[in-house]
Amino acid sequence: MTVTEVLFYFIAGVTVLTALGVVATGKVAYAAISLVFTLLAVAAIYILLASEFLALVQVLLYAGGVAVLLLFALMLTRARELVPELDGAQKPFAVVAGLSLLGVLIATIFLTTWPRKADEPAVINFNALGDALFQTWVLPFEVVSLVLLVALVGAIVLAREEEEEEA
Repeated sequence: MTVTEVLFYFIAGVTVLTALGVVATGKVAYAAISLVFTLLAVAAIYILLASEFLALVQVLLYAGGVAVLLLFALMLTRARELVPELDGAQKPFAVVAGLSLLGVLIATIFLTTWPRKADEPAVINFNALGDALFQTWVLPFEVVSLVLLVALVGAIVLAREEEEEEA
């Protein structure tokens, strides 16, 4: 086993453990912090795959942007004061769905013929990537940014309404 494989298995283990922390913790703020660590571990896997651009996008957009937005929304809406109900009627369905997904993933891993090594590294045309991002996908990107902005403004409005009711 090479050093790269050992490093990959270690990072994969960290990714799985922090992802379990996202769904297993009872506090929303701890789940958000676990989500940040999960996204950073996925970025480390991208670095191991020699996809530095994807790792950078992972850190900037997901770990940096979405997770910080989530934490701000949590702080502004005072979600920590809410008592979460962890057991509900949907729990058996969630277990069945999770086990089904696990079965599909395990079957996919064992039934796929994985290539050992690529003959030549893929050449990335950054000009075409930039054209695609700023011409083809600019509208969906802006729509997502507006949705996130509306969510943040909504959180601020809800927080201010609660403050006015308390005063």
